Amino acid sequence: MRYKGAFLDCHIKLDLLVEETVVVEIKSVDKLVSIHTAQLLTYLRLQDLWLGLLINFNVNSLREGLRRVLNGW
Repeated sequence: MRYKGAFLDCHIKLDLLVEETVVVEIKSVDKLVSIHTAQLLTYLRLQDLWLGLLINFNVNSLREGLRRVLNGW
């Protein structure tokens, strides 16, 4: 991973990285809370990306469990 121009040897495990552009974080929880968004924002900042999707599969409709997260907005 690269952070501020330096390469870091760390073990961050992204759930899914699409086309080196969008980070997808997958959850199966009763309710998405702010810590889930903070985790995704950390991944976006460390990868120097701007778009992430937070998906919770523990809902009746997938539309209810989908959250778009933007880095820096």
